Amino acid sequence: MSLDVQPQVSLKAFNSFGIDVRAQLFAEAHSDADVREALAYAAAQQLPLLVIGGGSNLLLTQDIAALVLRMATRGIRVLHDDGQQVLVEAEAGEAWHPFVLWTLEQGFSGLENLSLIPGTVGAAPMQNIGAYGVEIKDVFAGLTALDRQTGELRDFSLQECNFAYRDSLFKHEVGRWLILRVRFALNRVAHLKLGYGPVQQRLAEQGITQATPSDVSRAICSIRSEKLPDPAVLGNAGSFFKNPLVSQVLAAQLQLQYPDLVAYPQADGQVKLAAGWLIDKAGWKGFRDGDAGVHRLQALVLVNYGAATGLEISSLAQRIQRDIAERFQVDLEMEPNRY
Repeated sequence: MSLDVQPQVSLKAFNSFGIDVRAQLFAEAHSDADVREALAYAAAQQLPLLVIGGGSNLLLTQDIAALVLRMATRGIRVLHDDGQQVLVEAEAGEAWHPFVLWTLEQGFSGLENLSLIPGTVGAAPMQNIGAYGVEIKDVFAGLTALDRQTGELRDFSLQECNFAYRDSLFKHEVGRWLILRVRFALNRVAHLKLGYGPVQQRLAEQGITQATPSDVSRAICSIRSEKLPDPAVLGNAGSFFKNPLVSQVLAAQLQLQYPDLVAYPQADGQVKLAAGWLIDKAGWKGFRDGDAGVHRLQALVLVNYGAATGLEISSLAQRIQRDIAERFQVDLEMEPNRY
């Protein structure tokens, strides 16, 4: 067997919260064959298989009684280029932000608004990552996944993925599909999405009037670096809660009480509220209990100051959820997957 399976491996280096729990078994997949070997090995050991990418969307609360398989496959290729539109495919283990930078270096636009998001290419469609007016679904051209039940490969189209806000088919059919590679429809002619005020403001501050995709990427990297702590310095998983969707009636009631409420009407009639605003308004920004806390600059980010356990961070998150529900009648949903 070519797969290198190791027992009792600490996962501290493989999750951005820096939680020190152990995997009963651990391996890295560098090919499709490694993935199949891992599936067979886990089955033979009568253990579950937990697949991880960059570990930036994980909250580990206990030792993992499973074979933890880290996707480490690499490879980026251009499948089609007609001089205007480009079809690019990347392996699941490619780190997301370096992949975005690669596309920009090639002169391909479309992913610039998704700069500096942690994680891997394979994890990106799972929750339809999005930022500054762009989501994966806006540039998605397909993916190839392994059906863990049958061992067959299947190509998914945009429609088949059932993308929604921070959601997809793959979040609902947990444990069935293992994403191997993802395809993106990009452009050589830029169609910049500059609807978010902070991006426009940052470009203006830099004296940029005719922005390029790389300009937008650098502006967003600058903004994100100021708002979000570096996981290498302070353990975190980025935005910990989804921005909640509420009814127009509730949003109107809240706006009467809080005129500065940050709210975005949606096409389906609902209203998206800024979870960070709610948490900040409730007084949680900068809160710390032991080594579990809320970031002092961004209330949407829970942090590990060093030795917090996953259970301590989860407990803090639940306290925040209860408080927001009582104050605003709004239910917050956690983004990270918890194990």
